[in-house]
Amino acid sequence: MTEDFTCLHWKGEAPPLLVYSVLRLLAFLVPLAIMWFFFPVMREFWWLTAIFAALIGASVSFLFLRKPLANASSEIYQRREARVATGKQTAEERDAAAEDAAFDDAPSNDSQSADNNSTDS
Repeated sequence: MTEDFTCLHWKGEAPPLLVYSVLRLLAFLVPLAIMWFFFPVMREFWWLTAIFAALIGASVSFLFLRKPLANASSEIYQRREARVATGKQTAEERDAAAEDAAFDDAPSNDSQSADNNSTDS
């Protein structure tokens, strides 16, 4: 069973989710590298450098990466809608359906116990 993992917006450009992920990583790694190489005291407090880089990266991404985030979100939404429209199920949905079918096919314990009680007397 092979699934089609092609991107819906693939027209010679990078997928929006990949673009957003790379930009988020850069928003963290660039401040980390700047603080690490240009401020020697930050090498002593590496954990503080990581915290500052994370805060700077989050701020930069919230302020400047709205469009890549919107593009990535719309791609995820379109993929999910395409999956629903074509009737493809995820592994969890198939598993839940199999459990429901097994539960519906199994005889209930209430009817068996009622039959046992009526024959005992």
